[in-house]
Amino acid sequence: MSNSETVVDLVQLRHDFTRFMMSYKFGIDELITKINILKQEFTHIHRYSPIEHVSSRLKTPESILDKAQRKNCPLTFDAIRANIFDIAGIRITCSFISDTYRIADMLSSQSDVRVVEVKDYIAHPKANGYKSLHLIVEIPVFMSDRVQPVLVELQIRTIAMDFWASLEHKIFYKYRGEIPPTLLAELTEAAETANKLDEKMESLHDEVEELNGDSENSITLGAMPPMALPPELLHMLLTAQSEAIDPD
Repeated sequence: MSNSETVVDLVQLRHDFTRFMMSYKFGIDELITKINILKQEFTHIHRYSPIEHVSSRLKTPESILDKAQRKNCPLTFDAIRANIFDIAGIRITCSFISDTYRIADMLSSQSDVRVVEVKDYIAHPKANGYKSLHLIVEIPVFMSDRVQPVLVELQIRTIAMDFWASLEHKIFYKYRGEIPPTLLAELTEAAETANKLDEKMESLHDEVEELNGDSENSITLGAMPPMALPPELLHMLLTAQSEAIDPD
């Protein structure tokens, strides 16, 4: 192979790899748009949003290649797509445990979202006490010349468990995976404490909701955020609706 052919091949490889990485970035963008729509809908219609915080991350090329080699995955784009599911990742933090399932149901019920895999670490916690809902979803990305299906890892967990998981992650890397038994026991105990806090806060929330009525079905002016309509316009709309129902 001549030097000119090598240069052409390298240029093409760089082009293909760039498109490969961009497809995952666009997959994140597509899913975050869906999440933000849900968040804004709840903010403007209901009394609170189940979505507290959203973050995302895209694996670096080095990390992707390292994982491919560890999994004995061929270094082709098709093989990497088929074997590595966490190149693109999104984390949603919720206030309550029930919110994690609500968000998962709302996203997975959308017609262009296909659920590939579900790992329910809330119902079945890991040995260290970690609780979270993990989904692998496939979402179509509309490129200039194709529709590229992209897998995105979605993690949904409570604020308390997110705080615990962040600390556990730092400790794991500090000790390079070899966490001392005493510290591991304390982490497991902390995870149980975080879970009890989640359960207690959700119980209090449910009690308040029972006192105030069903927030899902009662939409009042007092519950409306900044997008509330002027009273005069609301009156006009109510009058028009009444006339439409009873033209006589």
